[in-house]
Amino acid sequence: MKEKITEQSIILFEKKGFSETSIQDIVEANGVTKGTFYYYFSSKEELLMDIQLRYIDDLLEQQERILSKEETDCKTKLYDLILMLLHNIKTQGASAKVFFREMRNLNDERLSKIIPKRDAFRVKIEQLLREGIEKKEFQEDLNVSIATFGVLGMANWSYQWFSPEGDLSEEEVARIFTNMILTGIHK
Repeated sequence: MKEKITEQSIILFEKKGFSETSIQDIVEANGVTKGTFYYYFSSKEELLMDIQLRYIDDLLEQQERILSKEETDCKTKLYDLILMLLHNIKTQGASAKVFFREMRNLNDERLSKIIPKRDAFRVKIEQLLREGIEKKEFQEDLNVSIATFGVLGMANWSYQWFSPEGDLSEEEVARIFTNMILTGIHK
């Protein structure tokens, strides 16, 4: 039941927004009572935090699988990371929207559980770019911080416009993004 409530809440939060979705909306969508909701979650904000944690933990696991491939060069890992982020829009689009859009609705205590994980994801991309510089795959004068934010900005915010049913597949968009990045940073 906890999973069902979570999934229905993701749909509601994506459609109406966190602030506009009431606990009554959530329980009605699930056909349960408020007591059932409060059995699993102390508040709507706790539910949102759980959604946030689930999304970022999944991204971190996928990122680790990509980065741990020792035989893969940095350019390929960069493409694989971008593809993974785009693929998540296809498979978890509502969760992605809720993650990026609704984080502002968490209090500082709950944000302190999300922000370090989000930062860890960013730091791993920075490490990949530094490794690429060391291996002479990327420009040695690359501003790693700015390049990292560029990669994340292109990939993460594509949830606003990218349609998996559109003219381009996530592989094609990832290839375009990666080529745009590498054309600027490739040595």
